[in-house]
Order: sequence, then structure tokens, then C-alpha cells
Amino acid sequence: MGQSGESLGFDPKTPNVARLYDYYLGGKDNFPADREAAEKILAVAPELRMAARENRAFLGRAVRHLAQVGIRQFLDIGTGLPTQGNVHEVAAKVASGARVVYVDNDPVVLAHARALLTGVGNAGVVQGDLRRPEELLKHPDVRNSLDFTRPIGLLLVAVMHFIEDSDDPAGILRTLRSALPPGSYLVLSHGTSDARAEAVDKGTAVYERATSPLVLRGRAEVAAMFEGFELVDPGVVWVSEWHQEIPEISEIVDRPEESLLLCGVGRKI
Repeated sequence: MGQSGESLGFDPKTPNVARLYDYYLGGKDNFPADREAAEKILAVAPELRMAARENRAFLGRAVRHLAQVGIRQFLDIGTGLPTQGNVHEVAAKVASGARVVYVDNDPVVLAHARALLTGVGNAGVVQGDLRRPEELLKHPDVRNSLDFTRPIGLLLVAVMHFIEDSDDPAGILRTLRSALPPGSYLVLSHGTSDARAEAVDKGTAVYERATSPLVLRGRAEVAAMFEGFELVDPGVVWVSEWHQEIPEISEIVDRPEESLLLCGVGRKI
């Protein structure tokens, strides 16, 4: 990584959830503390690398679906470190004028995203915290980039499981939903305790020492996050099951629970 942690304003000795995810995906934007923590988790849940790839593939399919049904603006909260198939790249293949605002609170993510988006006219990055949705929605760069009188694709992919119950996830979702006009969509994926229960305690213990704890939830709790949205078929499913496409068939098509995350896409009614 080009700049020191101190110059970017973070502690490289504390495992970071965005950099852990980058490591699972095979990226290089991580530090020894991240790699050490990631390997501890992979020791009890080795399928997590595949799950990260499946989650990323779901994001691509969902963005493509939204662009195909006419969504031309996206708000991606908790975007994580840039990798292949970023939202603005996927959307542009369907609709060249689609606008994307990426939001994250991690300084490494922000630095890399800004570098990636240099010269990209239809995409920008904003520093914001999902735990403070009102502040995020009022950010001038969000308001100047997105038209809140027209449908928006709200992307909460692999981020809500870093929101603790004490942070009122239902209230956060209500605030975001109320800002969206009818016809908008919610794309959400969430780690679940419904699979690999024996590894849950060990994995979540590692995240307790990271920048955000991991809060796994069951299928009913994930489904409840779509209150006020009409779920697109097939509803809440494993990320490897949502709208599988040839030739991009999942590596684990016969073992979808190994993708470890549940997901869904809903349309605001």
C-alpha cells in the first residue's frame, strides 16, 4: 500500500473489516494485522473465501438487474475497497449514463476509491457512516449527485451485519427507506448464523478485535429488513442462488449454504 496508516489517519495494527474482505477476495490492500485475523477466521470457516466471491458476484447480478429495469442512479453504502466489477462499471455496461455515489467511513477505502474514480464523471465517493443515516442523506455530494425524486438503487451489501442491535438497524433502514421515492430498490446481503453454527462463535470473536463487530442474523431477521419493499423473486435466498446466470453459474450451485450470506432485492411500493 502506498501511504502509511498514520498518514491516512487509521491504526494499521487493528484488523479492519474492509481490508479483511479484500484479503478474502485475494486483494493486496491489507496489513499484517488483517491477514493474521483473516487466517484465524479461515481456519474455522475456509469457505469464506468462496463466500466473498459469491457475494461479490451477487452484487454484480443485482446491479445489472436494476439497470435492466431502468434504475439509473445508485447509492452504495459501505462500499469497501475497490476491486473488479465495481458498481459504476457494471451499471455502465447496461446504461452508460448511470450515476453512482459510493459511501464509506474507512480512510483507506476513501483514498483508493477517489484514486479509482479520477476522471470518472458519473461516480463519486463520500465519507459517511451508516449508523448516522440522516447525516449521510444530507451530505451535499449525495444530494448534488442523486435526484431523490426519481428511483434509486440502495445497495447495502455485506454491511448490515456490522451494525449492532444497539445501533437500531431497523431505525436506520426506516430512515433510508423514507428518503427513497417509490420504484426504488434495496439490494442487501447479510451474514447469517443459519449455516456453520459451529464456526460462528470463533469467527465473531475475531471480529470483536476488529474495527467493527460481526452480528450474524437468521433468515427471518434478514427478511424483516425488507419491510416496505416488495421482494423480487426468488425472495430471501443464499447469495449463490439469486438469479444465477449462464455462464456465471456458482461454484457451489449444489451447496448454496456454503456462501454463508443471505440476500434479497426489494422494490419500494
